[in-house]
Amino acid sequence: MYTLSTCPWCKKSKSFFAEKNIPFEFIDYDKASEEEKQKIREVCSTYGEGIAFPFVIIGDDAVVGYNPQKYMKLLES
Repeated sequence: MYTLSTCPWCKKSKSFFAEKNIPFEFIDYDKASEEEKQKIREVCSTYGEGIAFPFVIIGDDAVVGYNPQKYMKLLES
């Protein structure tokens, strides 16, 4: 999961996964090194998405924005 430390929707996404006891990792883009930021931009572009937050990768799919219904659908598949 790629997030911004100041983004309320990013915080909601992190809370969603934590409250459901779903393991996740995240990187706060605004606190990342320039090298990490470049890698994040490359990853986002491989999914055909612009850079927007939260950017959640589940399996082979990406969800841009806070969308708990889509998170669950992808986790259940």
